[in-house]
Amino acid sequence: MLQINHKLRPPHLSRKIERLWELSAAKIASIERRYDIANGAPVFTVRGRYTARGWTEWTQGFQYGSAILQFDATGDKRFLQIGRDKTVQLMAGHVTHTGVHDHGFNNVSTYGNLLRLMNEGRIAENEWERHFYELALKCSGAVQAGRWTKLRGGGYIYSFNGPHSLFVDTIRSLRALALAHQLGHVLMGENDERISLLERLLEHARATAAYSIYYGDGRDAFDVRGRVAHEAIFNTNDGSFRCPNSQQGFSPFTTWTRGLAWAMCGFAEQLEFLEAIGETRSRSLFERAARATCDFYIENTPTDGIPYWDTGAPLLYQLGDYLDRPADPFNDFEAVDSSAAAIAAQGLLRLGRYLGKKDGQYWQAGLTVLDTLFSEPYLSTDAKHEGLVLHSVYHRPNGWDYIPPRRKVPCGESSMWGDYHAREVALYVQRIVKRKPYLTFWGK
Repeated sequence: MLQINHKLRPPHLSRKIERLWELSAAKIASIERRYDIANGAPVFTVRGRYTARGWTEWTQGFQYGSAILQFDATGDKRFLQIGRDKTVQLMAGHVTHTGVHDHGFNNVSTYGNLLRLMNEGRIAENEWERHFYELALKCSGAVQAGRWTKLRGGGYIYSFNGPHSLFVDTIRSLRALALAHQLGHVLMGENDERISLLERLLEHARATAAYSIYYGDGRDAFDVRGRVAHEAIFNTNDGSFRCPNSQQGFSPFTTWTRGLAWAMCGFAEQLEFLEAIGETRSRSLFERAARATCDFYIENTPTDGIPYWDTGAPLLYQLGDYLDRPADPFNDFEAVDSSAAAIAAQGLLRLGRYLGKKDGQYWQAGLTVLDTLFSEPYLSTDAKHEGLVLHSVYHRPNGWDYIPPRRKVPCGESSMWGDYHAREVALYVQRIVKRKPYLTFWGK
């Protein structure tokens, strides 16, 4: 299990974070200079160069959001220009995309980050620019909330698989609904029904907590506290739950660790948002889900904080006591997923801060994960490699990830979401070290 370093403090990571931004600048510039966006959004690297993987264009916001974060962290206006220009030129289609559940990924990472910077006074106030970002975020939140399946006493935002499908990933995309609600927007339905985006956010998160997260209550034969199902399947005729499922994990009854990380980060972030707006409903449920998933991560991750891609991956037994030593990204049996670590670390930190003195282990666990993630062999120091964080995987069941010669499992490559979340959590810690405004998706 994760060996938490209780002596680690945010300033201890400062040099590593500075190095990360130094490397990040060149990698963002390389992608911007070389990559042909006509091929589709860059998704992951193959032999160190970003390439597309047609499924949905869910990573484009991470590409340009990374440039915005680079400006935020360093003040280099070249990257602000990239983020601004490409948001205007290329992101409008994502705002009105009715076929995906990824609005919080694409649009909050771009329009949302830019609006936050204006709210914080980091970029100049401009009335029409502000209205542009706000309108995009209002529309995005409403479109996301329109993908709705009713349940008895609630409902959920359904995934691109269809109305029967609830993905755990979407918990992090609820930030789109949160921002749109905060901006005073509502979803207008049939007969001018006014649908609260906050209510939809709460109902979706409740459904995720109830059906995607396990609590050791004997729900099924594999009910282990904190375990996460990637997908929950429902009968859309009567709204009844049918079964767990997994698209990117090994099985419905094992835990795909990136899905686990989305839940950790999403619930922790929503706890902060609800506290900020004075909303008390569902906080205890969200805290229960956040604690359970963060505890599961700590207990089922190797000592250095980097998880394997699924806690039930079929060949993990070949690694022996793999939880009693650091993860090995170069092993011959199962891949690690550094992108899950980047997302999970932020969840651990946010939950730790939210709980404060009630439980300090989560905060320290988050710092411990970053201490590993921001070092080699995970931090990509090769100037020819366009990725920032190495040893990320996308879709093991589909076999989409590149396996180098003489290797048996994917390793040495990066993903756009992993790199973005490494930058986001680096900025989060950097602001704490420098006593800057606390990083939230809604800004001030």
